[in-house]
Amino acid sequence: MSFQKIDDHGRKLEALEHALAILGADEATHMAVGGGEKRAEAMAALAGMYHRQATAPEIADWIADAEAQTLGDEQLAAVREFRRHYTNLTCLPVEFVERQTNARMRCEQLWRDLRAKNDWAGFVPALDGVIALAREEAALRAQALGLTPYDAMIEQHDPGARTATIGPVFSELKNFLKDFVSEALAVQEERAAKRPVKALSGVYPVEKQRELGLAIMAATGFDLAHGSLSVSHHPFCGGVPSDVRITTRYKTSEFLSALMGILHETGHALYEQNLPKEWSHWPLGRARGMAMHESQSLFVEKQIGRNPAFWRWALPVIAQHLNETWSLEDILPHVHHVGRGLIRVDADEVTYPLHVILRYELEEEIIAGKLQTIDLPEAWDAKMREYLGLSTIDTPGDGPMQDVHWPAGAFGYFPSYTLGAMMAAQQWAALIRDYPTANNDLAEGNFTKINDWRREKIWSQGSRWSTPELLERATGEKLDASHFIGHLRSRYGAA
Repeated sequence: MSFQKIDDHGRKLEALEHALAILGADEATHMAVGGGEKRAEAMAALAGMYHRQATAPEIADWIADAEAQTLGDEQLAAVREFRRHYTNLTCLPVEFVERQTNARMRCEQLWRDLRAKNDWAGFVPALDGVIALAREEAALRAQALGLTPYDAMIEQHDPGARTATIGPVFSELKNFLKDFVSEALAVQEERAAKRPVKALSGVYPVEKQRELGLAIMAATGFDLAHGSLSVSHHPFCGGVPSDVRITTRYKTSEFLSALMGILHETGHALYEQNLPKEWSHWPLGRARGMAMHESQSLFVEKQIGRNPAFWRWALPVIAQHLNETWSLEDILPHVHHVGRGLIRVDADEVTYPLHVILRYELEEEIIAGKLQTIDLPEAWDAKMREYLGLSTIDTPGDGPMQDVHWPAGAFGYFPSYTLGAMMAAQQWAALIRDYPTANNDLAEGNFTKINDWRREKIWSQGSRWSTPELLERATGEKLDASHFIGHLRSRYGAA
């Protein structure tokens, strides 16, 4: 009966997770500005309630007893994930979880106001408090898991990933990109000299862009009966699998940034909506870490959304919604534009990994206590100058204040973005090998077989396998950076 007790308990925890997820999504999209303090208190109380129930001492006995039972493969996998989940929760005291939840939410609310004002001095005390709590969390987790503090934080976002393997891969990629960025820019300039880039009209009403986004979402497989599209300061995918909330932000001067944001978050949403529903109340039914999650979003945004075949289908849809007619030759220079920029979420495929590597290197030092909050702007600026030849020293809103992750306490998350990009390229290579007509289907707006492949290989597996195992089972090989580097060379390099 012990497994049944775990199963019943999982359903109760799922209900609390549902409430927290929807409150969090609402807080970032629809909550009145004046509701911040009470919302933070409410979510802190709920987080504490969840933590108490999820770490109840009797659960350890239930798990131990279930491990001794004769169970089927799915149940055994479920017990294994319950054990991992329980270990990661019990290392944090309830009062710490409540205190940290409140601090994170208040810091994130302050960030929304102060980022636009470039008010670093006003922001430092709140961020410093979140960082102090992150270091405390890292120490608690490290002791429980037998890992270094930063690896213990990475483990929360991408189980199995370690700095010992991430560091060398990122170093190799960084060295490649430092030279390749210049090559890609030179190729772009040469093409523009032969065919001048057609300018965007600069008149794109938000409502028209939203309608376009919804049409693209539905076509790519997003279930609008179990999800929605809103606006937020920072694009995200939240909510729960049965009610996925994705957001973007709009500029009326151009439409590509919002559309690419929608494609990215739709990739996350497709993963959530297609997880095994019968496992939804088990940790086994969750997505397998954020590197795999980012591989799903970047698969849609980059491998599909910047694929010329996709644009053969998408251009008539855009013409219908935005009243503009584009040729493939005219739109691709915008879709494939490469440029050294300050903002990560607006970065292109070539420069984006450098933005992530910069953050990875800084937060590794932050958690280790080698870099203090007050010194972040200078450290950020030094790396930005080295990697992209740009400065943020006078604009902290474009520097260490530009992302929501650190105000929200999400240390250890950033590596997932570039690991995900590498995994997405590897998945596309495997899909093309298994399904050579994928580009033809894309050109017709037919995503059925592409999604079927991803559902079978990734989505339906939940957390049954570790990230390395899941990737190898899906693609037939271990993570190999050559697929991503080859992808960049093919799309952006010299012929």
